[in-house]
Amino acid sequence: MTQAIKIEGRPVWAEIRLSALEKNFKSVRALLDAGIAAQGRGAKRVKIYSVVKGNGYGHGGVASAKAFAKAGADGFCVTCSAEGIELRESGIRQPVLVLTGFWPGEEKRIIENHLTPAITDCSQLKLLERAAARAGRKLRGPVEFHLKIDTGMNRLGAPPASVDCFARALAECPHLRLAGTFTHFASSEIFTTTETEDQTRVFLAAVARMRALGLSPGMVHMANSAAIISRPETWGDMVRPGAIMYGYHQNYDPQSRTADAAKRVPLTPALSFRARVISLRDVPAGAGVGYNAKFRAAKPSRIAVLAVGYADGIQREMANRGKVILRGQFAPVIGIVSMDLIAVDVSEVEGAALGDIATIYGTDGAATQYALDVARQLGTVTAQICTCLGWRVPRIYIK
Repeated sequence: MTQAIKIEGRPVWAEIRLSALEKNFKSVRALLDAGIAAQGRGAKRVKIYSVVKGNGYGHGGVASAKAFAKAGADGFCVTCSAEGIELRESGIRQPVLVLTGFWPGEEKRIIENHLTPAITDCSQLKLLERAAARAGRKLRGPVEFHLKIDTGMNRLGAPPASVDCFARALAECPHLRLAGTFTHFASSEIFTTTETEDQTRVFLAAVARMRALGLSPGMVHMANSAAIISRPETWGDMVRPGAIMYGYHQNYDPQSRTADAAKRVPLTPALSFRARVISLRDVPAGAGVGYNAKFRAAKPSRIAVLAVGYADGIQREMANRGKVILRGQFAPVIGIVSMDLIAVDVSEVEGAALGDIATIYGTDGAATQYALDVARQLGTVTAQICTCLGWRVPRIYIK
C-alpha cells in the first residue's frame, strides 16, 4: 500500500518528486552533450530552457523551475508575463522567455521584470521600443527579445518573407536587441511525413537571409521534446524541453520509435495523484450508480467513493472505462465522473476500507498507472492530463 501523507481538509493530493525532475533534466543534458560530441561540434554547448508553462505542466511552475535550476537549467520558457513574473517573485534569476509574446499594454511589466518576450509580428517592435525608451536609465542595457518565425504551423510567428521588413524595423529600435530566433514544430514526433524537415528547411533559409542582411539571429532554436530526443539535426544553440522534463516521452509514429526513445533516454514520471475512499456501500444487482445511472451493477457489488472529481483533474472520459489502483490492485471507475467525486467498483479488492488511498496516477505496490497511460487510453496527450490537475489539489513536494 502507498505511504500515507498528512493532508488537512479534503483528502486529495498530488505528490511531485523533485529528484525525478532533476534526474530527467540530467538525462536530457547527457543526451545533448553526447550528441554534440558525436557531431564533432567541439566545446559548443546546447543550452536548455526548461518549459514550465501551464503551472509547470501541473507540477507547480515555481517548484519545477527551482528543481531544474538546481540541475543546471540555462533558462525557462513560459506562456505569458504572469507566469514569468511568478518565477521572478520566487527568486528565479535565469532568463525567462515568454513564448507567446505580449499583449499591447504589457510591455512595461515585461521590461520591469526582466522577461524576454517573443516577437511574433513586426508591429510589436515599435511597442517594445517605445516602452524600452521610456524605461531609459533604469535598463541594464538593451531589452532583449526573441523573434518567432512561422514555418508552417500557422499559429503565431512572423512569415519568413517578412525578414527584410523586420531587419529594417529593428534598425530603428536602438533600445532593443535580438537575442534569439526560433520556430515551433507541428509534428516532430511524426516520422511518416516530411513536415518537420520542411519546417526546418524554411526556418534555416530565413535565418540565412537574416545573416545575409547583416543581422545576427542570436540563439537559434527549434527543438521541442520529441525533436530533442529524435532529431539531433534540429538542436541548434538551444532546446526547449517540455513533457520530457516531467518524465514523459511523446507517442511517436511509427510506434517503434517510442520504445526506442524510452530505452535511449530513461525518464521518471515525477507526478503521483491520489485520493482517499470516503464512502463504501454494497449495492444489489441492477442498482444504478451516479448521475443518470450510466452504470448499473450486473451483480451485487461493493462501491467505493473517492474524494476527487473533474474539478480536481479527473478526466470525464474515464467514466466506465478508466481505473484507479487500490491496495495494489486495479479497480474500475464506474458511472459518470462528477465535479467532486468518482465511484469505483472494489468488489474484487479484498479488504477495501474507508480511508484507503487510491492512486489515480502513480505506483502502488506492483501496480503502476502514470499520466501517460491514461492519456494513451483516452486518446489525448500527457500534457493535457497533467495540466488539468486542479488548483484545489495540494501539491506535496518530495525529495
